[in-house]
Amino acid sequence: MTIRKAPLLAVVDDVAEVRVALTRLVSSAGFEVEAFESGAAFLQSLDDHEPDCVLLDLHMPCTNGLDVQRAMAPAHAGVPVIVITGHDSSESRSRALSGGAMGYLCKPVDGEALLETIDAAIAIRRARAGWRRP
Repeated sequence: MTIRKAPLLAVVDDVAEVRVALTRLVSSAGFEVEAFESGAAFLQSLDDHEPDCVLLDLHMPCTNGLDVQRAMAPAHAGVPVIVITGHDSSESRSRALSGGAMGYLCKPVDGEALLETIDAAIAIRRARAGWRRP
């Protein structure tokens, strides 16, 4: 078993350029990253391991971000989700946040705001789990 030192983030976005940009940004901030081109591929990965936080595109073909949130809820409700969208609407914002998203950011994403949101989401998860720094 490998012990990770840095939190693991999952980047889920169907647009390759966005996936690469988000992966580079969060990797440069010291996070480990796994990138997925679809919600279905990400959900399948949960059978093997759970990330510390998910950056989730809202509008994807087949399994969209809201579908992914609903599918995660039963067994992976403790994993913080940050929704990222290029198609903001009050309805989608409301649905994502009421579905448990800890953040909702619009594309193009401000890098500093994203990293602050990730840090806050992971801190909340660790506090809920009673995590203590060794």
